[in-house]
Amino acid sequence: MNLIFAGTPEFAATALQALIDAGHHIVAVYTQPDRPSGRGQKLTPSAVKALALEHNLPVYQPVHLKASTTEGLAAQAELAALVADHQVDVMVVAAYGLILPQSVLDMPRLGCLNIHASLLPRWRGAAPIHRAILSGDTETGITIMQMDAGLDTGDMLSKVHLPIDPKDTSATLHDRLAVLGGSAIVDTLAHLADYHAHRTPQASGHATYAAKLSKAEGKIDWSCAAIVLDRLVRGLQPWPVAYTQIGEDILRVWSAELVHDRATHTAALAGEIIAVDKHGISVVCGDGQVLRLTQLQWAGGKPLNSVQILQAQKLSVGQQLQ
Repeated sequence: MNLIFAGTPEFAATALQALIDAGHHIVAVYTQPDRPSGRGQKLTPSAVKALALEHNLPVYQPVHLKASTTEGLAAQAELAALVADHQVDVMVVAAYGLILPQSVLDMPRLGCLNIHASLLPRWRGAAPIHRAILSGDTETGITIMQMDAGLDTGDMLSKVHLPIDPKDTSATLHDRLAVLGGSAIVDTLAHLADYHAHRTPQASGHATYAAKLSKAEGKIDWSCAAIVLDRLVRGLQPWPVAYTQIGEDILRVWSAELVHDRATHTAALAGEIIAVDKHGISVVCGDGQVLRLTQLQWAGGKPLNSVQILQAQKLSVGQQLQ
């Protein structure tokens, strides 16, 4: 097919590579403008742009596509010309980050398809991978959706399910979903007429919203159950990362694990350290269960594994995390 691809991060780049490998003709690639990155705040291209340039694909980076401004109208006119000149069949969208108005959605012959990293209508919105882990979901997946003007509200063309492993972080689940998204869009395009014929409207009454993450959500409340805090650590890795305090020091918690141990610490308070050893820092949670912190980072330092934490001798039994 003649395709236009719109996406920005690594998740989208994986899908773009799958479409290239499948032999589709990528007419143009749309991605967000280069952003400052790193300590030097150097302008850095998105993962999608880097891949597109590697394959000599034309790249377009409008700030937005809203018809309410001169700039947006010009970007829409440029896109419409591309669609007409190259007889574009479909625009494939994956984590693009810009709102596509209805006028844009109607441009390609068969409309716009979105690769969404959840089993819609569950987890519409910006952070479906993280919210699935934070909520304790046991499965997620990819939905290929016919886009409309709503927020992830379009008809579903195909769904592929993926179990969530109890040790999955948002990073590991992201990588598996990215590969799954690439294969799902290739399959959907290969059988598009059949998928269109059996498209399914979403049951909006069952919809949940995956709100964008904030740094404040990373604060660990030790009065919560250990299983909830385990999900917090895994769901907020690699960003914004869960954190706790000891005195004035902020500790970022990069990884942790559940410890099935109640009997030896019945008098310990929530947030109290009950063991410091080569396995990590064992902390009592609000339900009496234990969460073992296995990778920590002090402000200004590098993440330390459990053995390095023990060697640092900064934490000891009886101290209280806040």
